[in-house]
Amino acid sequence: MIRTLEGKTPKIHPTAFVSEAAYVVGDVEVGEYSSIWPGVVIRGDSGKITIGANTNIQDNSVIHSDADARIGDGVTIGHSVTWHGRILSDHCLVGNGATANDGVEMGEFSIIAAGSVVLEESRIPARTIVRGIPGKPAGTIEERHEALIKRTGETYLRKGQRYKSAGLE
Repeated sequence: MIRTLEGKTPKIHPTAFVSEAAYVVGDVEVGEYSSIWPGVVIRGDSGKITIGANTNIQDNSVIHSDADARIGDGVTIGHSVTWHGRILSDHCLVGNGATANDGVEMGEFSIIAAGSVVLEESRIPARTIVRGIPGKPAGTIEERHEALIKRTGETYLRKGQRYKSAGLE
């Protein structure tokens, strides 16, 4: 469901897939070939939320921020993620069930491990793996991690287009 709030209607690129069971409201922009899956809530009511191209936000995740927020290109946000951060740079992966609290900024090609909780105003450098509660740097990205990020993004791009072709928006 795509809803207008106070005169602001989400802008969804024509190639993007937004599930009929997602809720996208307010000042939100979704880039080309991105996919928003069932149960996702994206609330652009406190600042603009910009989602880049080829990004997938998987089932039951919540995207919100108290200020403008940007989610980059080629990003994977896994199932049941709470993203309340400010910047999620290009080619990042946020694992299932992870939480990023207010003001988090994450550098490109970084990973937040499943179930991790990243505290408010944390800055995650590019090519860093974060895990734990609270989330702490636990290493750097290797070729296999980069391949996983790219492969997951490509898989969800194809799935999104498949669902779009089937009229499930």
